[in-house]
Amino acid sequence: MASKKEVVDTDAIPKPFPVMPFSAAVKSNGMVYLSGNIGMDPRTNKIVQGDIRDRTRMIMTIITNVLKDSGSDIKNIVKCNVYLKDMHDFAAMNEAYLDFFPDAKDRPARSCVQVAGLPLGTDVEIECVAHL
Repeated sequence: MASKKEVVDTDAIPKPFPVMPFSAAVKSNGMVYLSGNIGMDPRTNKIVQGDIRDRTRMIMTIITNVLKDSGSDIKNIVKCNVYLKDMHDFAAMNEAYLDFFPDAKDRPARSCVQVAGLPLGTDVEIECVAHL
């Protein structure tokens, strides 16, 4: 039997382009898969000023809101993938990331890699998978 796939309709993500070639999130088989998010304010569609901490906090706020609109919660995240433009930003990104996972027992599995570039020239992107 084929699994059911449901696209999550949400205004929680920025929409910098007239046509978004992806879904913010997709629910399937009791899981929700979130697309990568960058530190862009959904109200202004502009990259958050400041440093990587500010952009990471925005990303995690977007993720929290998309999960809520999906019928899930940040505590249900089982895996995050973090993409950094510069691994020298690892500690600063972690500082903001940990604001959302203060309790070690609630932290998801995670990968963090350095990449050559990210959308709109930003310095961090995060995607995740959570259960419903």
